[in-house]
Parts: sequence; structure tokens; C-alpha cells
Amino acid sequence: MLEVKLHDIGEGMTEGEILHYFVKAGESVQSDQPLVEVVTDKMTAELPSPGSGIIKEILVHPGTTVKVGTTLMIIEDYEDKEGKLQAAAEPAGQPTAHEHSAKIKENRILAAPYTRKIARENGISLKQVLGTGPAGRITDKDVYMFLHKKEEPAKNPEIAPSVSQSVQEDTHQSAEHLLKKSIPFKGRRRQIAQKMAQSLYTIPHVTHFEEIDMTELLSLSKEIKCLGQSVSIPAFFVKAVSLALADYPVFNAKLDEENESIILENDYNIGIAADSKEGLIVPVIMHANKKTIKEIDTEIKSLTKKAQENTLKINELAGGTFTISNVGPLGSIGATPIINYPQTGLMAFHATKEKPAVVGGEIVIRSLMNISMSFDHRVADGASAVAFTNRFKELIEHPILFVLELV
Repeated sequence: MLEVKLHDIGEGMTEGEILHYFVKAGESVQSDQPLVEVVTDKMTAELPSPGSGIIKEILVHPGTTVKVGTTLMIIEDYEDKEGKLQAAAEPAGQPTAHEHSAKIKENRILAAPYTRKIARENGISLKQVLGTGPAGRITDKDVYMFLHKKEEPAKNPEIAPSVSQSVQEDTHQSAEHLLKKSIPFKGRRRQIAQKMAQSLYTIPHVTHFEEIDMTELLSLSKEIKCLGQSVSIPAFFVKAVSLALADYPVFNAKLDEENESIILENDYNIGIAADSKEGLIVPVIMHANKKTIKEIDTEIKSLTKKAQENTLKINELAGGTFTISNVGPLGSIGATPIINYPQTGLMAFHATKEKPAVVGGEIVIRSLMNISMSFDHRVADGASAVAFTNRFKELIEHPILFVLELV
């Protein structure tokens, strides 16, 4: 017998919610075949089968939140089943257990968890959808295209208007009905809420604010673009934060209260808070202090795209030592961000606006940006936070200093 348990699929994970099962009791499965879809505060993921066999029993209902280590289902593996199958007289022409397993592998549908969710919510069987992704993988676009074709009105001009009107009326009534309901508080939304509550109730938050003059960095960015290249501003933020953390490592740390110690991390792994269809998610730029700004820029763009497509891997979400949040493009001018527990600090970048400023005794127009730096007051004091943000400010306002930090 094989037990399928909820294992740790992300750093610090203690529990997950069961979203959906891809199999039913009595069905045959093969090793590594997706069995169940679960959601944590970091990601939505599929748990694969630990071996080949028959689903004997499913123990946990969808929608249930369970702790890591909980047994979700029981599989009777083929090594046990094989003897029974061989002992019993099989009708002629019937496939053996291993042949049946190979058939499952052949017919396996490739699709991301979020793609499967879209299909379920719209009553679509993925077996009907033609996948256009690599190896025939079904994408979100494939599902939407199938749905669009499915919902196309009849071509008969006498019938089409009445059908269209009926659909519109049903959609309107359905929308009105949904508006009267509450938004489901489950899945990643619930996991995020638990993580935020844990952070806020555990860490005494203090937020320090600063104003940064972005004029020189924006000018450098334009110059780089004129040379035929492109480097995003967040890439400079990540690099500057990693360099500032090297000078003030107390913010690249975790508090171990049980052993009465502050653990200073050896690596500078910067998490980037990103919005996605499923909610907030934080992919990580590993060893940011050892990478060039161009390398960081490439990685940010790749991770952001994966976050939007819900295709981030576990190792791309783990290991963060400090987090940044670039909310400026959304129009934010200030906030008091909640720390990504158990980290010590989080820096948020707000909207950059042209404002009058005094430079050299004269009033000039400069591009100014507000930043918010939340930190754990158990680990660091206000003076250290000011010094840390001053170092970051120095690098951003005088980007020529990045040249002195080339690695």
C-alpha cells in the first residue's frame, strides 16, 4: 500500500487546502501522474503519485485545509495488485495492469493547475481541448478559445437573436445573483491571510519613510535605451537593496527566539512581491549581490511572467531573505507594508512624480519617489533602518556608484 501525504511543497509551509482531485477511487494511476491540486500561501501545485497502482480510498474532501504530513489517499500498488490479477483468470483480450498504466500515460493531459481551474469553472472537459503548448500542453488561451467557440450563437438569423437575448438575460441574472454573495475566503487568499496575520501578530512592525530623487537613475535608464538595450528600474532597486544589506546585514536576518539568536543569512536572496490571478506571490532572485544588473533584469522579467502564468517552480519561491514591493506603477504614494515572515524587513517603492525641489539653492523640477521600509523592531532599531535606507538612497540617487560595486 502507498500513502499519498501532503508534503512540504514550499519553504515554511505547514498546511495546504485541497482544491481538486484528478482521480477517483477505483481508478488506475501511474507513477508521477498528478493526483491532487493543493494551494498554499505561496503557490498552487499538483501532487504526483508516488507509484503505480489503483486508488483504493480518498480520505480528505476537497475544500479541506490539512496539515503537512496528513494522508490524503491510499493507493494499492501494482506489486500487490499484480499477484491478485495473475491469480484471477483474466478474460481474453483484457489489458494487464501494466498495459493499462501505459495507456494512462499515453492519454495524460498536460495543463497547469490554473488552466485546469478555468476549465472546471466553465464546465469544460480538457479532453475536448486541443493543446497548442509544448508537447501538446493545454494553455489558458486554449481553454478560452474553446469556450468562445462553444458559446458562439447559432448562425440562423431567425434563431440567433432570441438565443443571444436569452444568454444575456441568464448572464445578467447570474451576475446579479453573484453580487449578492460573498467572495469565497479560501485557497491562496486564505493562505495569504494566515501568513499576514502571523507576521503582524508576531512581529512588532515599524515603518520608516524616505524620499528618493530618481532623476539621475531615470536619465541613465534612457541613455541605456538609446544604446539599444533595456534595463528595468526594479533591477537597479534589487541590486541597490542587496548592496545595502551587505553593509547592514541585520536586515538580512531571521530571529530565532527559541535559541535566543539573530541569524544573519549568508546569501542575499531578494523576494519580489508580484500580483497574479491567484493573489500575491513572491518569487525570489537568488544571490542578487553576485549578479549584474542586466542579469537581475532578465530574471525579474522571467519570474514575473511565470507568476502571471502560475508556472513558478518551488525553488523559485523559496529561500528569500528580504522582500521588495514595487507598487509605484499602480499609483501608490505610500503604505505600511507587512513583513514577509520570518524575514526582518520589507521595502516598498511608490509612484515617481515630478515635483519642485531645492537643488543648490534653486528650485528645480525633479523626479521624486517615496519608499516605505518596514522592519522588525525586535531585531533592529530606527537608527539602523535610517542608515540602511540612506545607503539605498545614495546608490539610487548617484547610480555611478554602482560601477564601484561591480563583481
